[in-house]
Amino acid sequence: MSSGVRKKRILNAGSGISASSRLREFFPAESYQEIRVDIDDAVRPDLVASLCDMRAVAEDASFDVVWSSHSLEHLHDHEAPVALSEFRRVLHPDGFAVVTCPDLAAVVRALQSESIENVAYISSAGPIRFLDILFGHAPSIAAGRRHMAHCTGFTSTRLGRLATAAGFAEARIVEGDDFDIWAALLMPRADKAALARAFAGTRLAPLFPRDAGASGVEEEGEVHKPRSHVRRLLNPANVI
Repeated sequence: MSSGVRKKRILNAGSGISASSRLREFFPAESYQEIRVDIDDAVRPDLVASLCDMRAVAEDASFDVVWSSHSLEHLHDHEAPVALSEFRRVLHPDGFAVVTCPDLAAVVRALQSESIENVAYISSAGPIRFLDILFGHAPSIAAGRRHMAHCTGFTSTRLGRLATAAGFAEARIVEGDDFDIWAALLMPRADKAALARAFAGTRLAPLFPRDAGASGVEEEGEVHKPRSHVRRLLNPANVI
């Protein structure tokens, strides 16, 4: 018998070959309905579309959450702002996006002492070299999956700037453990206190400190949180 509670809809943007187990760390199946969108119909997504134009498959304000795990870096530089605008378009006014992608600033720091061919970390796809972080997973590209090449890159500041320029009210970004960045891109009515409760104890917790209540805006512009190393960029249009 149905409980009558509506599952929230989460768009897995650039899902790749399967539903994301990483996504399920934060968005359990009992509460979230995952809809996969990818430009490659060979990976059998629920929706086939470019992240730069999902109008044919996703209506305005039709999703509670957008999840983008290592998809934006596969777009060309001029396409990344367009995709972020599409993420904002499909979200409810109280929705948000979670984006993770390589952190070029962290890679540059590491290459001061590391060889570019060294293994940076081990992923589910195997060893990932610094070359792979910069240019795309070489074994996948060699196997013919040319869309796995990386065509642009991000630092925490750049991702936040592009997200707020695309219309998000606020971008919160933190450095990850595997030369990556994690970002929460908030719509104007996103409930920050509720998100802090929902993500407590997860790797997203630093993005939603418990002391960031519903008002939560200290000042316009870029704010550094020394304790959690979270960078916040605000859209000036949403600062009163």
